[in-house]
Amino acid sequence: MKHFTSVKDVPDLEALVARARAMKARPRAHESLGRGCTLGLFFFNASLRTRLSTERAARNLGLEVSIMDAGRGWQLETEDGVVMDGAAAEHIREAAGVLGRYFDLLGVRTFAGLTDRQADYEERVLQRFIEAGGRPVVSLESATRHPLQSLADLLTIEEHKPVARPRIVLTWAPHPRALPQAVANSFAEWVLAAGYELTIACPEGFELAPEFTKGATLTHDQDAALEGAHFVYAKNWSAWRDYGATAPHRTDWMITPEKMARTEGGRFMHCLPVRRNVVVHEAVLDSAASLVLEQAENRIWAAQAVLFEMLKNLDA
Repeated sequence: MKHFTSVKDVPDLEALVARARAMKARPRAHESLGRGCTLGLFFFNASLRTRLSTERAARNLGLEVSIMDAGRGWQLETEDGVVMDGAAAEHIREAAGVLGRYFDLLGVRTFAGLTDRQADYEERVLQRFIEAGGRPVVSLESATRHPLQSLADLLTIEEHKPVARPRIVLTWAPHPRALPQAVANSFAEWVLAAGYELTIACPEGFELAPEFTKGATLTHDQDAALEGAHFVYAKNWSAWRDYGATAPHRTDWMITPEKMARTEGGRFMHCLPVRRNVVVHEAVLDSAASLVLEQAENRIWAAQAVLFEMLKNLDA
């Protein structure tokens, strides 16, 4: 595995999930693998779980880690052919090229601007780091995907599924801010790649990009979607067609105990951070049905499995 930006980079999904489970069972079994190697983590937006879990995973493998909050005052130009007489003092080609000279592996977290759909879905910042950095790159979230989160989510489902092929629901939830589609896109992509049944419930106008949802059942009836579900993944995302639009007034889409009662002993999932009593009622979060802390812990083992595979192929 050269780069890790989506499930498409994974040659054997089942084996990668198994690797994550093995890492969880024996976190330091391979701490000599990364000894003498360096990992640079660059965050263009704030992070808690991604930053700390990836650092923990890297250190379990013996990697030296450097972290930069690149979003604080480091303005990069990403377009070619421009006259750089504005706020950006450095072009991404030089910046990524320098970082490739400093580190063996690069981790990059970008974020959707939610104003230019084409620019976001072309993943211009992430792709420039891959092209100009000349090093293996792991996506710590991008404008359209969050693959480390999705691997952790899949690991959580594997650990807690009550049947071999559980019914999984991804449901839109209200939020006071417009959020990217990245987590929802990625979750759908990974669950479908794993061969599971997925239903996506959202208000009209909030359908995800078709490239991520082929094979899923799409519905605008949340209550019907929840009937008999084994896992309920709630997440807000802004509109893809009317790009960046949101609907905080749709409070009827919040997940409540009454809605969870429609499920088949369903477990609640969310990537965190989550707004209590907006996205989900606190009674659900504080119940035995909630898996959000398990998901957060599994971020470590997901990142460790990915870094393990990248380190194995570092000199290939």
